[in-house]
Amino acid sequence: MKKNILITGGAGFIGAHLTRELLKLEHFQTVVLDDLSGGFVDNIPEDVIFIEGSINDTDLVNDLFEKYKFQYVYHLAAYAAEGLSHFIRKFNYNNNLIGSINLINASINHEVECFVFTSSIAVYGAGQVPMIETMTPTPEDPYGIAKYAVELDLANASRMFGLNYVIFRPHNVYGEYQNIGDKYRNVVGIFMNQILQGRPMSIFGDGSQQRAFSYVGDIIPTIASAAWNKNSYGEVFNVGADIPYSVKELAYEVMKITGNPEYPIDFTNERNEVKIAYSDHQKVKNYFKINHPQLSLQEGLQRMTDWVKTAGRRQSKNFENIEVTKNLPPSWLKK
Repeated sequence: MKKNILITGGAGFIGAHLTRELLKLEHFQTVVLDDLSGGFVDNIPEDVIFIEGSINDTDLVNDLFEKYKFQYVYHLAAYAAEGLSHFIRKFNYNNNLIGSINLINASINHEVECFVFTSSIAVYGAGQVPMIETMTPTPEDPYGIAKYAVELDLANASRMFGLNYVIFRPHNVYGEYQNIGDKYRNVVGIFMNQILQGRPMSIFGDGSQQRAFSYVGDIIPTIASAAWNKNSYGEVFNVGADIPYSVKELAYEVMKITGNPEYPIDFTNERNEVKIAYSDHQKVKNYFKINHPQLSLQEGLQRMTDWVKTAGRRQSKNFENIEVTKNLPPSWLKK
């Protein structure tokens, strides 16, 4: 008899890759729950059960757990626009925190064997590089605060009810199936979409911000295997690329890969963000015996570019319910 796995956010970017990885395991049945607010139906493989709905719908969540008796939960559903989270605070906490608690409650009540959660290095805040799991998180934006709150709640649920969990803190992930039409997040996709639309590439500030841009294929096998790696239960892991690049360096790499070496850049006013963010990954390498090399930034960008040429450009949508407009970057205003 097959065991049932729930993937929330499975129509999204990372979820689409994780779903495909888990489909390789023939003794599991995969159920995807996604409200399609940031994902696409065509990201979902045919051999899964797809439920269109929100993790904020408590009745739906409880009904699904009752019907499918999930053994494992992979929780990826989130609105991961970190910079925008300052201006959509209520939405951020309802979607990224309260929705997560609905899933944790259901997992406790239905005795899920393991709950795998994708958090973010946004929990660390500024001034802590390289970011190491033993550091005390000091998140600087509502997105990071919500992610860290879920981490704390999982630890509490483990102590109180015995819920097994594994937490991953990925960062700056890019690759195929990414929503390149989202102008608020995922700078690699933003750059590529702007080139496809014939618009200048936009950079906040001078582009000296540093990130370690992580190809999605390098992190998915580890996340997928976590649910039955019992040594990893109750642990937190950074996962992603090791080498940081500036945003300006990234822009020039995207230009070269897409065949536009002299493409214009529009430098706009800097925004409130952590300037340098990259993490140490020794812990995850030790626990999951990772010894294969990561793709170089150039190789990863080439793979994404090949996919983008097939998928085509996407029109950016404005977030319709901005709650705070003070200090909102002008490029994020409705046009």
